[in-house]
Amino acid sequence: MTFIALVVLVVVIVSACIHFFNLDFRSGVSGNPHAIDTYATNKSVSSLSRSMNSFAFDLYNHISQTNDNNVFFSPYSIFVALAMTYEGARHDTAMEMQSVLNFSQNNDTALCSFGRIYNLLNQDKEYILNTANALWIQENFPFHERYLQFLKDYYMAQATNVSFASPDEAAQLINGWVEKNTYGKIKDFLSVSDIDPLTVMILTNAIYFKGLWKTPFDTEETREEDFETSPGETVSVPMMHSSSNIRYNYTETETVQVLELPYKGDSLSMIIVLPKNHDLSNLEQMVTYQDFIGWKESFTTRNVRVSIPRFSLETRYQLKEFLMSMGMVTPFTPFSADFSGMADTDSLNLYIGRVIHQAVVDVTEEGTEAAAATSVHMVLTSVPDYVVFEGDHPFLFFIQHKETGTILFMGKIQNPLD
Repeated sequence: MTFIALVVLVVVIVSACIHFFNLDFRSGVSGNPHAIDTYATNKSVSSLSRSMNSFAFDLYNHISQTNDNNVFFSPYSIFVALAMTYEGARHDTAMEMQSVLNFSQNNDTALCSFGRIYNLLNQDKEYILNTANALWIQENFPFHERYLQFLKDYYMAQATNVSFASPDEAAQLINGWVEKNTYGKIKDFLSVSDIDPLTVMILTNAIYFKGLWKTPFDTEETREEDFETSPGETVSVPMMHSSSNIRYNYTETETVQVLELPYKGDSLSMIIVLPKNHDLSNLEQMVTYQDFIGWKESFTTRNVRVSIPRFSLETRYQLKEFLMSMGMVTPFTPFSADFSGMADTDSLNLYIGRVIHQAVVDVTEEGTEAAAATSVHMVLTSVPDYVVFEGDHPFLFFIQHKETGTILFMGKIQNPLD
């Protein structure tokens, strides 16, 4: 009896310790904290991923309408930064943000789905994928403790006190965080002029990805070739080539060829959509997220001889006007926006002053390295035995997390040399 009592006592003590220290034995990065994902299901994660991807296509359409050059951004990064902001919105402000983001505010299942995606992304794999969130709040400003804890639990966003009255010091602190969480790819993200003297909070997201192709391109096969930037105009670019005996997921329609290039580990891939008539502008005006789903569902494994350019892009966007044109007007309107869910202050005191996004990508024979950061500023396809995929003219491309289907990065190559 003495032995049994001792065993029971040990079990009780261990159980109590686990509960007290909130130890987490779920799979993921060893030693890294986890976001709460208790109520997430495969269905809820898929639903949230669809909302993110619909937002991705909507935002792309608005950016591309005013941009004839290359486009590249992380819809995941932007969506998450806005989602954290949305959790503090109320009334018409919340309704407009919900119409753009398409998920229910303060919903346990949706919040846990954010947590589940965060936990799935931040894992040790055969690639590097890191995403992080943070809050930078004005010292002594009366933010709701519940709101701050809410973002910490579900978004892993730790709040740090700063003094925006010293914008150079605030920018330096935030830039250091962005540079660290993008592995040095994005430096000097914010300038002093990006920080309004009346700023009381900046919400940030950073994402970094580095993956090797499952089947690398042979560097000896890379050669300078013409890339058509517009009818009758070409530039000479380093074009990478694969042999015709490599099998890829592939589909095509009357108007496009769609190719999936997997990264090592098979958890992520790049999907390239190439218009057959070389008219990317027409494709941009017509393509929808449903088209994207349809292409993925119709993939078959084929031998494909691939040619795509080696390229590097760096972009920076002020997203306010794009988001307003998508229907998010009140959140940017002083004296009309209601973010009373954030702070113990007049509900009309806070509004979104600006949303800044910066992204970089390098695509080489070995693989891909990409990073992005977002800040929301709160202010007072009878074919031969193999298919030829000749990416020598403008195309769209996406980098997706295959398990959840979430589009992490999205872009357009109009001119690989720009």
